[in-house]
Amino acid sequence: MAITDMNNGQSGHVLTGWRPEDPAFWDSKGKAIARRNLWISIPNLLLAFSVWMVWSVVVAKLPAIGFDFTVAERFWLASLPGLSGATLRIFYSFMVPVFGGRKWTALATASLLLPALGIGFAVQDPDTSYTTFLVLALMCGFGGGNFASSMANIAYFYPKASKGNALAMNAGLGNLGVSVMQFLVPIVITMGVFGALGGEPQQLSDGGQLFIQNAGFIWVPFLIISALAAWFGMNDIADAKASFRDQAIIFSRKHNWIMCILYTGTFGSFIGYAAGFPLLMKIQFPEVNVLSYAFLGPLVGALSRAGTGWISDKWGGGRVTFWTFIGMIFAVIGVLQFLPLGGSEGNFWGFFASFMALFFLTGVGNASTFQMIPAIMAQQVPVLMPALAGDALRKQVERESAAIIAFTSAIAAYGAFFIPKSYGTSIAMTGGPAAALWAFAGFYALCVLITWIFYSRKNAPVPC
Repeated sequence: MAITDMNNGQSGHVLTGWRPEDPAFWDSKGKAIARRNLWISIPNLLLAFSVWMVWSVVVAKLPAIGFDFTVAERFWLASLPGLSGATLRIFYSFMVPVFGGRKWTALATASLLLPALGIGFAVQDPDTSYTTFLVLALMCGFGGGNFASSMANIAYFYPKASKGNALAMNAGLGNLGVSVMQFLVPIVITMGVFGALGGEPQQLSDGGQLFIQNAGFIWVPFLIISALAAWFGMNDIADAKASFRDQAIIFSRKHNWIMCILYTGTFGSFIGYAAGFPLLMKIQFPEVNVLSYAFLGPLVGALSRAGTGWISDKWGGGRVTFWTFIGMIFAVIGVLQFLPLGGSEGNFWGFFASFMALFFLTGVGNASTFQMIPAIMAQQVPVLMPALAGDALRKQVERESAAIIAFTSAIAAYGAFFIPKSYGTSIAMTGGPAAALWAFAGFYALCVLITWIFYSRKNAPVPC
């Protein structure tokens, strides 16, 4: 593609002179380019979440096809993708400014073919070792890593006034991948979607059959299409280029670490609950066909995130986050009231409704915390770097905001490991998950206090 104007155009897939805060530029061409990149980014991120969380469904079916793993071993398989995904996010956080958003999105999506194909072949072999399954669970973390780079990339495209909503759309519809997976996989494993190419079904003791391999294979064609769409349809932003050293300044920013705590409370809860919800329901209410309901939690959380970003843009992320954490405390207490504790049978529908409230609130909090970060850094960078002004200041704010958004998502993703693992540990030590849930409620109380002290109270140090 020809260079139209090195200060206001593009060379190939590289955008030059990108100025989203300039109203004339934004209205004339910036908005259309940003939207195109956003709408290609979303399906790539959705597929990343689908592959990342696929073990949350697969582990519930492994015993039926002859893999006799203990409850603790299955919770490990459900939680390990969270551990590897969170760790990879730390590295993925800094990749977009180094490689470019277009290139990294395409390559990161293509990497998901490895665990998708691996799962498909491994479950067909009854001699597959537990160690092999552990490795495949860790590889699914590639999907978790993608979120950090995707959010950092989209943050560069939008002006501050609409950044919160754009990030909420990217993350919320991307998070929808968990729900899509938990809805689609139970269907496709019941049929020979790929015919002879997909392999033979696994025979069940009751005479039925399953195609568990489809839990991995079903994503392969979509991953190929999405990776190609990213490579040919997205853009790299020249101004977004930065070395790791340029971005590492965020480690000295106090509010980077504060927001890591708050985002762990929101997104860490969302992804952790999504990873552990099917197995927790199966263990607490074994008479219920949990895979008929499991997808609804992530669906509610994803849609609430995508649909509530505007609330934080209007009322302030700090205020919304404060009330969200208070609501989450009451929702956890609701879950506890309906568990089968102390010899009672519990109440599935009360348990389920309380968890739906939790998922909804995590989505609202996911949107509000990400809206807070650019607002915080817009106030902090001029104070911390008073020598900067004009475009230099704007670029620094954008660079730090994008890096913090990505890094906080990395830390928060450990929730996908700790929440399912906490369930398993609590059940092993006390016979039930209540101890883990009380710990979560205590953490939310800490988040309420932090949000009030720094961001939402009258005369807060950084009101937002």
